[in-house]
This record gives sequence, structure tokens and C-alpha cells, in this order.
Amino acid sequence: MAAKLNLDKLDYQIIQEMMENAETSYADLGKKLFVSGGTIHVRIKKLEEMGVVRGTRLNVDLKLLGYDVIAFIGIYLEKSSMYDTVARDLAKIPEIVRLNYTTGNYSIFAEIVCKDINQLRNVLHDQLQKIKGIERTETFISLDESLNRNVVVKEDR
Repeated sequence: MAAKLNLDKLDYQIIQEMMENAETSYADLGKKLFVSGGTIHVRIKKLEEMGVVRGTRLNVDLKLLGYDVIAFIGIYLEKSSMYDTVARDLAKIPEIVRLNYTTGNYSIFAEIVCKDINQLRNVLHDQLQKIKGIERTETFISLDESLNRNVVVKEDR
């Protein structure tokens, strides 16, 4: 279980607002939350030091950049004890954008983004299948992403 964080209502409000729009200036966010921009800056730094906030990301439409294939790969391991080693090897494949250690049929569930089916085939055949500890895989190609959103964070009180 994760350690209890010492966050207050303002911290949760800052997190929620920044998850909705990370481009919001500290000054504007301070006005919205009725505190100074300096207070927002200090709180963000505290959240970064605690590991709650881990940088920012640009939300890019990958299809417009030519990445037409998103797939999910269920990975069966020879032994579950090999997870850490296999995960490190999988993380070296740049097309893999997300890895999850899972329960159920698969030991690992991975998301992969490729420009086309040929690139996906090359990654699956030439890279993924050669990783020691992977017994077999199942690949699911995404036809459309209908929803992608952040969770709404609230103070637990």
C-alpha cells in the first residue's frame, strides 16, 4: 500500500487543474484558486519532490504524425519471477509506450505505437519475440480510441 501523503485541499485542486491544462500559468491558477502564483509554484515544487508530479507531457495526435497503428500485447512469461528482467528489456523498445504487470491470463500487458503494420510486425518478430523469458504473446490492434482521460482526484476527507 502506498504511504499516506500529507496533501491538503489546495494540493488536490492544483493537481486537478494542472491535469486538465498543464499550460495554465501559476499566476492564473493562483487567481482561480484564490492564492498567489508564488504559492502555486511552491506547492508544485513540493508535489514534484514528493513524486506526485512527474513532469509534464504534450498531448500529441499521433495519427497526424503518421503513427497509424496502436496495438496492445498480452505477454505470457516463462516464469513470473522474470518480470523485472523482461520489463527492462521491453522498455528498451521505443515503440512500446506503456507496460503493466497484470493479473489474469497475461503477466504483462503492453501498449505499442507504430507507423504501420510492417513496423509492428518488425517489432513483434525482430525485437519482442527475442527477449529471454517471453513464452508467447497475443496482439490486439486498436481500431479506435473512444476515451482517454485523467481520473478526477479529490481530497480523501
